[in-house]
Amino acid sequence: MGEWSVARRLLLGGAAATLALPRLGRAQGGGAGGPIRIGEINSYSSQPAFLQPYRNAWTLAAEQVNAAGGIKGRPLETLHRDDAGKPEDAVRLAGELVNAERVALLSGGFLSNVGLAIADFANQNKRLFVASEPLTDAIVWGRGNAYTFRLRASTYMQSAMLVEEAAKLPAKRWATVAPNYEYGQSAVRWFKELLTRAKPDVQFVAEQFPALGRIDAGATVQALAAANPEAIFNVTFGADLTNFVRQGATRGLFERRSVVSLLTGEPEYLDPLQDEAPEGWIVTGYPWEQINTPEHAAFREAYRRRFNDYPRLGSVVGYDTVMAIAAMLKKASAVETEPMVAAMKGLQFQSVFGPVEFRAVDHQSTMGAFVGRTVLRNGKGTMAEWRYADGKNYLPSDEVVRTLRPQG
Repeated sequence: MGEWSVARRLLLGGAAATLALPRLGRAQGGGAGGPIRIGEINSYSSQPAFLQPYRNAWTLAAEQVNAAGGIKGRPLETLHRDDAGKPEDAVRLAGELVNAERVALLSGGFLSNVGLAIADFANQNKRLFVASEPLTDAIVWGRGNAYTFRLRASTYMQSAMLVEEAAKLPAKRWATVAPNYEYGQSAVRWFKELLTRAKPDVQFVAEQFPALGRIDAGATVQALAAANPEAIFNVTFGADLTNFVRQGATRGLFERRSVVSLLTGEPEYLDPLQDEAPEGWIVTGYPWEQINTPEHAAFREAYRRRFNDYPRLGSVVGYDTVMAIAAMLKKASAVETEPMVAAMKGLQFQSVFGPVEFRAVDHQSTMGAFVGRTVLRNGKGTMAEWRYADGKNYLPSDEVVRTLRPQG
């Protein structure tokens, strides 16, 4: 892709430039006995609906870790940076954090193309990168590397969860709509492949790939309707989803058609629609008000007390990223890259959703997602008939992964 080529050129040139910066004399991570410094890079200004709750919960988790004595007596300190959704900015910031600020590790990432750029920087510079959110499978498979680990359930995993439900539908003619960058392309590719395996007689009669953040929703809806599909796989999110839902409802696109939709059950994306939220869509999401496991109830209450607000899915991702890093640091023999990488492989920790493990074979965590249907309650969209799909059940075998991931 063009945007990746640009990011890679900037990465290779920018990394060399940042490596020439003078050393400041501090040990990696802030020095023995001092704070353990984490460099966190994210698209705060371009994706605030997800990332403001994410940062809130990151703060909550770090406060809890530090209040409990930190890591072997050392507090966590986070240096947050905003990449504005630009891979080249993320790479520049990563260089500054590693070389000038001497952080122990990098974390964060929202957009998949940005996450891939940071992952490549981490590999080139031999620095641990704990990717919170970028969903593309390339980050752990096709472009996976020894220094990058990813928390969230991927496009493959969530597509597999949705295919279980989509395969039960009578629909044979499908159309897809997704943002035209790595995440959207990956999600559509896996959904098509996995659904075709489950139901060999399905047909994909139309694809729409609008530019991220710039969807012409009317034209997109019109093109999909012209193909006369029986069902639609949607991957848009944020403002693009809001526009797509409104234009689709106005033009009757969703009448008598099934819709299967990635991420749409997350409150970040349902809440802006209010009573315009679609009903009956099969989605992955986060029914925060209905999950009453001990772990989740404690997290929800702590978040409400700290911020006088309810958590979003971004809140869970931010909180669990910190808790995973804390668990890794407790396990690692030293706050240095290679011992931390060794500690991440096979790392187990208790997430907000239950036990999670970072698989040694591909550095993908087994964090799952909730699958259900959208409904309107009290003038707002939420999820019903939901279940938790444990991520470990939606990942290919080690043997298959070894064919997808570079060796070494």
